[in-house]
Amino acid sequence: MTQATKSRAAKEQVTLEFPDNALVAALSGAHQKNLVRIEQKLGVRVAMRGNLVAIEGAPEARKRAAAVLRALYARIETGEEAGTAEVDAEIRFAIREPAQLPGRDFGAPTIKTASARVTRARSPAQGAYLDLMRTHPLVFGVGPAGTGKTYLAAAFGAHLLYERHVERLILSRPALEAGERLGFLPGDIREKIDPYLRPLYDALFDVLGEQCVKLMENGTIEVAPLAFMRGRTLSRAFVILDEAQNCSSAQMKMFLTRLGEDARMVVTGDPSQSDLPGGAASGLNEALDILSGVEGVAVARFSDKDVVRHPLVTRIVRAYDKARE
Repeated sequence: MTQATKSRAAKEQVTLEFPDNALVAALSGAHQKNLVRIEQKLGVRVAMRGNLVAIEGAPEARKRAAAVLRALYARIETGEEAGTAEVDAEIRFAIREPAQLPGRDFGAPTIKTASARVTRARSPAQGAYLDLMRTHPLVFGVGPAGTGKTYLAAAFGAHLLYERHVERLILSRPALEAGERLGFLPGDIREKIDPYLRPLYDALFDVLGEQCVKLMENGTIEVAPLAFMRGRTLSRAFVILDEAQNCSSAQMKMFLTRLGEDARMVVTGDPSQSDLPGGAASGLNEALDILSGVEGVAVARFSDKDVVRHPLVTRIVRAYDKARE
């Protein structure tokens, strides 16, 4: 192929036609910021005229941009918003490795968490995480902060409740002081513990909205410290253990053996952020080694590429990883 031919190929364009002009306007975003984002991330040029969107660039880049625009339009058709976070999520899926989510043409995998609420995966790793939770009774979600491990587990638990595959949703985490002393906090034991469980409450309320209060009042949803799990058998429930890197080996074994009839369990944690005193061994790392290859157990691993918080969080995670290396 001559240089001139290559140049022409690079400048070729594809035109997408969408049925609703009003939705196309929402697709482009305020001041066409969504189109600008796609141009910056995928190295293409995007022009909109009426219900037509033209994409110019290299063949693979055009294909990816088209997949992103179709996925975003599908979101808007269902009444969802299409902001910067949604654009970035669809771009992650468009540039994924083919092996990461085989069989999907475009778009993020979704789960229904309530009659009017849908939660979507925001990265290929999150999509794979959802698939593992669907097919395995015990899943470990391991990786840095901001990758959606806990949030997506809570959303999947809410989905199972909504579909009536389980009767209860139980969330737990160790009430371990990260450089602070629990005993010096004011109030009774519940008031002391609640701040440690707040991230779980936040995830539940974000996923379920006002329904969450009613479900917690009638015991369908339970949020409790890890110590309160001892001696129980958790049947017909979806159980989440968060911040598992702060579990001792004994605590981890105790928790994993709570699994009862028709129950499922997800364990999430970031091995790089253990608060265990005196350099004690993390029960999470030990469990990952011991249970490797055990039937019914799966591990979803996240990296800094999967961080879905502020873009600066990705750079912070990478900087700390580099310093540790």
